[in-house]
Amino acid sequence: MSFEDRRLEPRSPANARGIVVAPGLEMPCLITDVSASGLKVRLDRKLALPGQVQVVDLAQGVAIEADVAWSKGQEAGLRRRGQASLRGLTPSRLAAARAAYLRAGGR
Repeated sequence: MSFEDRRLEPRSPANARGIVVAPGLEMPCLITDVSASGLKVRLDRKLALPGQVQVVDLAQGVAIEADVAWSKGQEAGLRRRGQASLRGLTPSRLAAARAAYLRAGGR
């Protein structure tokens, strides 16, 4: 039985541009699927991620705070901890995510 088969919520395929942000890290990614409790991303290159990251969904204008559940090659599965809009005022903990969003053309 694979990891995907053990999900409690249905997952939906996605094809959204994103940015993975963590201390000392900012890397473009592709959000390949989403569910209520998590998401899967594909990085531009193979990289060891820290335990906690923020994923900026450029189309939605949100930062998703997440724990890295698994990582294999260029793909990683993330468990959602929270989500906040990057439009307007944002909490200080999301300053790096907001800066990455603005650099990528977000408004």
